[in-house]
Amino acid sequence: MNAECRVDAVEWERWGQDCLRVQGFSEEDARCLAESLARTSLWGIDSHGIARLPHYLNRVAHGSIVARPAIRIERTGPGTAQLHGGQGQGIVVAHRANALAIELAREAGIAAVGVSDSSHCGAVGLYSRAAAAQGLVGIAFTHSDSIAAPHGGYQPFFGTNPISMAFPRAGGEPLCLDMATTAIPWNRVMNARRDGVALPPGVALDAQGHDCTDAAQARALRPLGGEDYGHKGYGLAMMIELLCGPLNGNPFGPHISPMYDALERPRELGAFFIVIDPLRFAGGVALAGVVAAMAMELAQAPGGPRMPGDPEAAANAERQQLGIPIPPALWDDMADWSARLGVALPARRA
Repeated sequence: MNAECRVDAVEWERWGQDCLRVQGFSEEDARCLAESLARTSLWGIDSHGIARLPHYLNRVAHGSIVARPAIRIERTGPGTAQLHGGQGQGIVVAHRANALAIELAREAGIAAVGVSDSSHCGAVGLYSRAAAAQGLVGIAFTHSDSIAAPHGGYQPFFGTNPISMAFPRAGGEPLCLDMATTAIPWNRVMNARRDGVALPPGVALDAQGHDCTDAAQARALRPLGGEDYGHKGYGLAMMIELLCGPLNGNPFGPHISPMYDALERPRELGAFFIVIDPLRFAGGVALAGVVAAMAMELAQAPGGPRMPGDPEAAANAERQQLGIPIPPALWDDMADWSARLGVALPARRA
């Protein structure tokens, strides 16, 4: 195929679940992972959506992701717990940890759950939004192998180390911030390499530390804030690294197995989830309504600012109607996996 096509989300989910079941995933976990990736692509977050499934399938085939992990939970206090992922698929593991944090927050008012020995957990907004959809405040963090150059340097050290925070909004989708601590996520570089397109200036560095728009030559990402103000993204990445790595007994930065190399080596990634019950605080009863009022007031301000999460809601409305776009190279990857696993490709939109 030499042109982009579109596929309905439910049709892609069917294909994803079929592939995962062939690889040994349970019905529940296959559905969880496929739905999460489709939802991420519906939000327009193509760096972490359906394009990542071939990579996950590849790691399962190499043995570094366990299709049916022995997940172990330790409740360490009234509102704290540790979830040991057993080298499972990161999105599946993270949903379980976040669900546990939601349960503990209902009991204790606030909860923190750490994750160890897991793998790439996709877009962290999946988890903060899940908490906000239940009327809670959700905060999610994760880390990765060395991708980002520290401010003042050019060799990668920390990962993109994203953070997401979500609040319930009355009568609408949650208010959700979901951002990397780098200028762009590394998966955007991988997508650019796959599709043969250039990167924007000011976001990536080559091996000599020069600004780089050629995705094939990119060796590190700049921290959020760029050349002049990158100390902000760099410092935030360091704090998230400590929360997700050492605090949970996981390695950090240069000591983490790279995502796209050494496919037989487990990632040993962590994540950290905080959930807050608003009803334990003075403004909790009115919080969702105030969030909605704030969004309305901002929308009426000069320039019509949007709230975090509104672009994803707009993308979701469009892609539910028109389908999820699939670039030619991704369709080729899907066709290869369909042939390997004996799974029928999803139907393309006319």
